[in-house]
Amino acid sequence: MSSNPTITLDQQLALKRSATRLAEEFSTVFNTETIERFLNSSFDEFADKSTVSNFLPLLAERFARQRLQALCRVEGHVSDGKPVVLFLCVHNAGRSQMALGFFTHHAGDQAIAWSGGSEPGAEISQVAVAAMAEKGIDISGEFPKPWTDEVVQAADAVITMGCGDACPIFPGKKYEEWVLEDPAGQDIASVRPIRDEIEQRVLNLLEELGVPQPTHR
Repeated sequence: MSSNPTITLDQQLALKRSATRLAEEFSTVFNTETIERFLNSSFDEFADKSTVSNFLPLLAERFARQRLQALCRVEGHVSDGKPVVLFLCVHNAGRSQMALGFFTHHAGDQAIAWSGGSEPGAEISQVAVAAMAEKGIDISGEFPKPWTDEVVQAADAVITMGCGDACPIFPGKKYEEWVLEDPAGQDIASVRPIRDEIEQRVLNLLEELGVPQPTHR
């Protein structure tokens, strides 16, 4: 599967299973070669993160699925009219993950959101996880990942948070910079105001996008 020389036999087998699942999911859109290329390049993005080595094939599959879903939209295979938002920060470990959590929670299935980082960290911020749990939102299953061209191109709106010139610029997108304090290294008491500001900004964004709010608010 992957050309990475450090890949283990178990990882190779896991990637083969992942490729089979993705091939079934996208069988009417992409050929096997395209799916394997996306899966292998996604695996390579996480290969140097030894802290999650046991989960590398799963992370690669999840990331490849997101990228393939984005490519479906870019190439016009999906036309459901749902707005797509991409949240970007530096490490994709705190601010952008909290924004993604709030967006998914409040938008339900009326819109789509992804997140990424210019320099993805090794793992999601545990204080961000704890702060979001206080709001009843579980982001513990998320993981830092980079942004890719097809993901940015599929987005209608790109929300950046401190990644500066490293953030991608593509014509025709709505860009908005959210100036927010970085929660990295802070305790939960300091992160709560950042979290609450992110939620309000997300709600404002949903209103701008015309996304109806579920009644559970």
